[in-house]
Amino acid sequence: PTVTAAFGGGYVGAQQEQQGRALGAEAFKLAGLKAGDKAIMIGPFENESRGARERGTVAALKEAGIDVIQINSQTEWAADPNLAIPLITAALLNNPGVKAVGYPGGQMLGNVPTYMQAAGRKPGDIFNFGFDTSPQIVEGFKGGWVQLTADQQPFLQGYLPILSLCQQVVLGLAPMNVDTGAGFVTPQNYEIVSELAKQALR
Repeated sequence: PTVTAAFGGGYVGAQQEQQGRALGAEAFKLAGLKAGDKAIMIGPFENESRGARERGTVAALKEAGIDVIQINSQTEWAADPNLAIPLITAALLNNPGVKAVGYPGGQMLGNVPTYMQAAGRKPGDIFNFGFDTSPQIVEGFKGGWVQLTADQQPFLQGYLPILSLCQQVVLGLAPMNVDTGAGFVTPQNYEIVSELAKQALR
């Protein structure tokens, strides 16, 4: 909002805190959690702007009475999610009663089978949820490792800003503001978006 107010421009993407809160509420419902249960949420909590989404998820879970263990994610985990294996494994071993784990992005959510196997967990032992869709996340749904993700429609995030800029320059139109958060992908509907996810369209 500050940049937009100073320089103009629109925003194409999911509304960060709003989407995070919605994901937390949906995870609480679908995982069958109840007040007093434990969950882990991983995210860039120390980053004021980027961490808004994950802080929203934590807020929604805490408001529902969940005991949330927060793990601050590292930037390099996005490039190599295997770097998070020791920390996630330790968190699960130190908190054996954890019912759900939330991840900050597609790279880590797509690596859930590796995290769970490293901690000695089987598909369905823990409700794993997060953000984005990808071929790896689709495979996670197929294998029973991933239970929920928030769809962000990356094709629109890439295409619409270019279209908006062209319309501003050529036609003098105002910049677009589009919320691309399309809802949730679950084991019941992931096949609908699986082919599009493989093409980076969803």
